[in-house]
Amino acid sequence: MYMIRPKVIINAAMSADGKIALVGGKRIRISDDADFKRVHELRASVDAILVGINTVLMDNPKLTVKEKYVPDAKNPVRVVLDSHLRIPAEARVLNDAAPTIIGTTVEAPERSLNAEIIRCGHGRVELKCLLRELYARGIRKLMVEGGSEVIYSFLSEHLADEMYIFVGSMIIGGSAPTLAGGTGAREEEEVLRMKLLSCEPLGYGVLLHYALGGLR
Repeated sequence: MYMIRPKVIINAAMSADGKIALVGGKRIRISDDADFKRVHELRASVDAILVGINTVLMDNPKLTVKEKYVPDAKNPVRVVLDSHLRIPAEARVLNDAAPTIIGTTVEAPERSLNAEIIRCGHGRVELKCLLRELYARGIRKLMVEGGSEVIYSFLSEHLADEMYIFVGSMIIGGSAPTLAGGTGAREEEEVLRMKLLSCEPLGYGVLLHYALGGLR
């Protein structure tokens, strides 16, 4: 079924064994300067960047384009998935550097924040509803930066079109968070398959570019 929505590009960095953080979820720098430059150039090319509330709570990102990598770039709209509207009022993603949209649910409490609040779904944010609302606000290209639960939700609901994965030359091991969380595939037919478009060395790692079977 055809659905009008923004083009969705997932971007992530992981270790050679598929981990995106240390055991317990503590952040680790996986990308190097060469990949950071690529990421900020990608940020500068999209209309909006989306992350989940756990990324905001753990990392407190600004989700802006660094002048160091892209001079005079316009910051994209920042979108946060926050089903229960837990975002701290002092979160850096709520500063005045760029507009912010929070996707939440019908049941979430009323709060006054430096952001536009869009209510979609019950219990958890309904992504299709949110994407339609973003499209209606002029967002045509959306970059999804994580975390793992958010990435898996976009993949499993077939709502992503492309994915860039920077694979850093390191091993983390153990029960550290992986690129895609969620419930995962229990049967072979549930495995999400992709088409590899390119594979190239970048900095001290490798950049993989995939096409996905999103609904376009």
